[in-house]
Amino acid sequence: MTLTTDIADFARRDFTFAGKTKPVLLIGDSGPAIIVIHEVYGFTPTLARFCRWLADAGFRVYAPILLGTPDATNPERITRGRLLGLCVSREFTLFRANRSSPIVDWLKPLARQAHQECGGPGVGVIGMCLTGGFALSMAVDPVVLAPVLSQPGMPATRPAGLDISTSDLAIVRRRSRESGLEIQGYRFDGDPLSKAEKFTTLRREFGDAFTGIEIPDSAGNPDSPLAKAGKPPHSVFTGDLIDAEGEITKSAVQEVTGFFTRALVR
Repeated sequence: MTLTTDIADFARRDFTFAGKTKPVLLIGDSGPAIIVIHEVYGFTPTLARFCRWLADAGFRVYAPILLGTPDATNPERITRGRLLGLCVSREFTLFRANRSSPIVDWLKPLARQAHQECGGPGVGVIGMCLTGGFALSMAVDPVVLAPVLSQPGMPATRPAGLDISTSDLAIVRRRSRESGLEIQGYRFDGDPLSKAEKFTTLRREFGDAFTGIEIPDSAGNPDSPLAKAGKPPHSVFTGDLIDAEGEITKSAVQEVTGFFTRALVR
């Protein structure tokens, strides 16, 4: 699929929850809802491509814009202004473990609204990087049936820590035991921003209910911005993905799509 900043095939709607209004980009005519939460870069051409793949698979995608502009012109790099903004933001928990980010209180009603509009047994959620752990925090709501943590990186200074409160973690753990909730995670095996210790914690907390897929760094896109900067791959479904059949990262798209299908299509 060709990468482009043209997102004319997406619709924009503004949603207000918890007294805050944010834009959401939507694609997909029908089907169960999936909430796709962008990385620290914001909405980018590679994220738009991922959303299109999900829509093509029969889902209706809701992509909330939490950072950057509501289009696909955001660069896949962290600007100084973005970094400073995150450090002073009250919506994101960057450094403290055992605490859910306040922005999750906006995302949970979005998931409920999406479920109301799309129907089906529930919704899927995928968070990435900065937002990776949001999928876990949102799973306190029974409407979330398929949480996916892609390269979860927060809290930034606690490699084994989880950005979810202890009370929320207990609720999600109970759902996994009593309701059969399954959780998926993805990371590159040498990613210094999303380390193996985090998956170790998730396996300890959830046992067989958590499936962690660790992709070899050698499978990352050699032409990605990170690769060109001499850094290891990080973004499994976006910038470091190789869009070619037979590639491990492209197979990961098929795998996560299958996970959503099993949980949401009845």
